[in-house]
Amino acid sequence: MNLKEKEKQSLMDHITQFFPETKGLNLTRRNNFKDLFILDGLDECRLPLNFEGNEMWSDVSSLVSLDVLLTNLIKGNLLPSALICITTRPAAANKIPPDCIDRLTELRGFNDAQKEEYFKKRFTDENLAKEIIDHVKQSKSLFIMCHIPVFCWISATVLQNILEKKRDNYLKNNQSDDAFKTLQESNTEDTPKTLTQMYTHFLRFQIQQSRRKYDGKYTPDVSWDKDAILSLGKLAFQQLEKKQCDLL
Repeated sequence: MNLKEKEKQSLMDHITQFFPETKGLNLTRRNNFKDLFILDGLDECRLPLNFEGNEMWSDVSSLVSLDVLLTNLIKGNLLPSALICITTRPAAANKIPPDCIDRLTELRGFNDAQKEEYFKKRFTDENLAKEIIDHVKQSKSLFIMCHIPVFCWISATVLQNILEKKRDNYLKNNQSDDAFKTLQESNTEDTPKTLTQMYTHFLRFQIQQSRRKYDGKYTPDVSWDKDAILSLGKLAFQQLEKKQCDLL
C-alpha cells in the first residue's frame, strides 16, 4: 500500500487490481455474505491514517486517496457490515481509535518451556529434537529469538537439514564405537550459532529447495546464484540506510 499512497482509486479498483475475479461484484448488495478485509502489518504503513481530519467517505466506486479509504473502512463508513482484521506490532496499535476496536488479541509468543515443547512436537525423532534444543540453548541470541514462533520454524528447518546430513554422512563413513561422540562434537562445531549464520543457512536452504521445485534438480552448490544474493543484500543495505525497511 505504501507504493500507492499518492494515487487516487476507488475501493473496488483496489480490490479488483489484486483479485480480478471480483470485477463487477457489487459488495454493497451481498446481504447473504460477510466481507472480510485483512490488513496485515499496520506498523509498516506509511500513510498518516488521519481518522480525525479525513473526510467521511461511503462510496466504494468513487476515486479517493488510499488514506481516506482505509480510515473510512476501519471506521465502518465504507461497507458497514464488513469485518476488518488488523495485525500490527504493539507500538503502532494506538493509531486506531479505541471506538473502532471490537476485540483486541495480543500474541505473546513462546515462553522458555513452550520453545522446547515446539521442537519436541515438531520432530518424532526424540534424539534430533534434543540435539536441536541443546544447540539453541547454547546460543543466547538464538534462544531469545525462539520467542518468535516463526523463528522456531526457521531454526527447526535449518538445524534438521544440517544435523540429518551430518548423521547420514557419519553412518556411511564411520563404523566405530566413537562415531556418535565424534558426530556430536562436529555438530557443536559447525552448526549456526548466530542470527546471521542461521539466516544465511536458511537462505541457502531455500535456494536449494527452489532449484529442486522449479528446475527439477537438486544441487548443494549455490555459487550459481552468487550475484543475485549479493544484489539482494546490497538492496537490503541501501534500503536500511534510507530507513525504508518494507520491500515488495
